[in-house]
Amino acid sequence: MLANYLIGLREGLEMALIVTILIAYVVKVGRSDVLSKLWIGVGIALIIPLGIGAALTWGPYGMSFEAQEILGGSLSLVAVGFVTWMVFWMGKTARTMKSTLHNRLDSALVGAGWGVVLLAMLSVGREGIETSLFVWATVASTGGTWEPAVGALLGLLTAAVLGFLLYRGMVKINLGSFFTWTGAFLILVAAGVFAYGLGDLQEAGLIPGGSVHAYDISGAIPSSSWYGTLAAGIVNFNPSPSWLQVVGWAAYLVVVGFFYIRQHRATGRPAAAKPAPATTAAPHAPIAS
Repeated sequence: MLANYLIGLREGLEMALIVTILIAYVVKVGRSDVLSKLWIGVGIALIIPLGIGAALTWGPYGMSFEAQEILGGSLSLVAVGFVTWMVFWMGKTARTMKSTLHNRLDSALVGAGWGVVLLAMLSVGREGIETSLFVWATVASTGGTWEPAVGALLGLLTAAVLGFLLYRGMVKINLGSFFTWTGAFLILVAAGVFAYGLGDLQEAGLIPGGSVHAYDISGAIPSSSWYGTLAAGIVNFNPSPSWLQVVGWAAYLVVVGFFYIRQHRATGRPAAAKPAPATTAAPHAPIAS
């Protein structure tokens, strides 16, 4: 539940920040008349991920076991790809997100402003689709229990409240530190989902070696124990993985972790020469990365 709560919190806060920036700029340029269109776009963007989540949850029931494993494994790998891209994208573009959205809004506000619907739908919808796919993958990897889904929902609700408080100027959050640490945690979670996806493809017979286990510590850490369940829920811990899963998990963590650390060291160098001010609650403040 904790992992999915943080996933929902991070992704939800990204969506809340995007909506806050859009609303603040529309009000600033005196186009409050298009606020209803903006909210229409946001509403559509939130409905689409729910539909995707429902289709992924109930759609595969009529499929064979092998087909379900292939679908689950493939979508898990796709989810890992989306999340990995998102983590690096946020680290690269967070500083320019505000100006980029402003420029796009200037074009969308021409005429009656119906372009705002499309802009809001695409800007928020992308985050929503990534969230629904990754949460589905983590829920599937823990056996389909309801706790991870509840954790993600609570994270999204927390993000919505924080987004409102940020817009009203009632709280201050160092967004740079928040996204840096949650990004590192998501990489750890994604490594577990990556290993789980490989295991699904092995169970389906698409990849060999599923019966060759690297180790088996299920006697010391049973999957049914509270600590085994907790570890599985947070980092997708598997007490009896195959060699491919172990190698895949380690390779993903080392490679992605290396480039993530390098990216944040590179973006942090200018700050050492000229410290940037802490991110404030005001929606007009630049977003730190």
